[in-house]
Amino acid sequence: MSHQLLNAVEKSSLKEEAPQFEIGDTVDVHCRILEGEKERMQIYTGVVIARAGSGSRETFTVRRIVQGEGVERKFPIHSPKIGKVVVQRSGVARRAKLYYLRDRVGKAVRLRERRTDTPKK
Repeated sequence: MSHQLLNAVEKSSLKEEAPQFEIGDTVDVHCRILEGEKERMQIYTGVVIARAGSGSRETFTVRRIVQGEGVERKFPIHSPKIGKVVVQRSGVARRAKLYYLRDRVGKAVRLRERRTDTPKK
């Protein structure tokens, strides 16, 4: 009974169209930022290194390099503060978590690009 009630409450907070991306993809995350009365969108670009949780508690971690320092940020997928997630590049990942990228520097951080077989027009 309580499990069904929790599922019903959680279902109401889920987004209709959850963003579609995978581990290893380079994404642009559009975040809403409130500054006083004004609201603006800030874009955070990086590589998705992890996904965790399920339902309304599902999160993903994005890593990027800023001035030679690695910066990671966790985003809830179903948060109203996340405007949209745009996949810029699809990378090949053979693991569920790409924490090994933390130890790499420079070109070693890059992942192979995933090829998609699309018919030519």
